[in-house]
Amino acid sequence: MSDAPDLPRLFAALDATWPAARRIAQGPFTLREGQGGGQRVSAATLDGEGFAPADLAAAEHGMRALGQVPCFRVAEGQEALDAALEARGYGVSDPTVFYAAPVAAPVAAPVATLAEEPGPVSLFPIWPPLAITADIWTAGGVGPARQAVMARVPAPRTSLLARVSDRAAGAAFVACDGPVAMLHAIEVLPGLRRRGAARILVTGAAWWAQAQGAAWLALAVTRANAPARALHDRLGMVRCAGYHYRVAPG
Repeated sequence: MSDAPDLPRLFAALDATWPAARRIAQGPFTLREGQGGGQRVSAATLDGEGFAPADLAAAEHGMRALGQVPCFRVAEGQEALDAALEARGYGVSDPTVFYAAPVAAPVAAPVATLAEEPGPVSLFPIWPPLAITADIWTAGGVGPARQAVMARVPAPRTSLLARVSDRAAGAAFVACDGPVAMLHAIEVLPGLRRRGAARILVTGAAWWAQAQGAAWLALAVTRANAPARALHDRLGMVRCAGYHYRVAPG
């Protein structure tokens, strides 16, 4: 796994396949206008290592001018930024870890490759998404503002609709940034969980990504999401470095 994408490459793919409505340079920080699309498209990030208290204050002001609560994405290794935000009263939100695996090269047992061609009528890669796909996302909290993020992503991109027990059961979104395909917005209807829909979405995303010429499938999952992490472990995906958010008090 020595050729696995490193953390900067994973962040680049994350930003390219789940983009903010607008990015704004603010001193050593990049601000993001999320338009209600969640922390991933609204958090500021530090470019490089150095910053001053005045830089933090300017970034905070810039985010408030966008109508957003100040929020920073802190990568592993950014201890100085993390400490500075903690001292300003920022709380930790959504510790997250990246997973990645080659789509076709051998990975850990019990699967020989991550990419699997879906069985008949088990997975539908379709863009734009079907209405039932949008409904599944909305039911899982991936509402119109987050679905608007997907619409901003350039091709290659697709929605995925998984079926189990002859019913639409799960949805996801996947897009490519060069050799890295990033999987987002995995949602399975509560009444149809533990029937293999999430596995179909992940392995089917790898199958789709392979057809687009991507070499790697990656995704970001919160550390608290134990069922999802267990699935990725079983599929042989490798845990990479991670990040968390710091959100302003109040």
